[in-house]
Amino acid sequence: MPAMTMLGWFHTIMGVLALLLAIAAIRNHGFIRSTDREGAAYLLVTVVVAGSALGIYNQGGFGIAHYLAVLTLAAAFGGFVLERLNLFGRFSAYVQAIAYSATILFHMIPAITDFLRRLPVGDPFIDSFDSPVLQGFHLAFLGLYVFGVAAQILNLRRRAADL
Repeated sequence: MPAMTMLGWFHTIMGVLALLLAIAAIRNHGFIRSTDREGAAYLLVTVVVAGSALGIYNQGGFGIAHYLAVLTLAAAFGGFVLERLNLFGRFSAYVQAIAYSATILFHMIPAITDFLRRLPVGDPFIDSFDSPVLQGFHLAFLGLYVFGVAAQILNLRRRAADL
């Protein structure tokens, strides 16, 4: 694995910040919204993280992490548009929650992959993208995503019923 570049360190630090902001937004408000301070900060940092990922080429070309960065940008933009324009009527909030939550999933897949391929230094946990350990983490994150989206949808439904 190549050494971390300054861009790589910036990307990693901002990625951790983005995840902390996402956790704060969901904990404080039940979901991510651009109209909340934590949600707006999360989305801004997420765009920076995804944009910086497009400049990292330590694997020899445009790879899965780059595709995930593009998907992250698309999900963030799509969620933002849904939040502002209400394109799906009462279902917009649900699709927005799915889109914004997908950005978290798209953060976590390359983050855990890079972590497991780099650490511990000199004897990383995995040496292949086909590692069962890595696939287990990816499945776990997918499960957390589904669980998290379901919880947000139930929260949104409760809020709509209270109105």
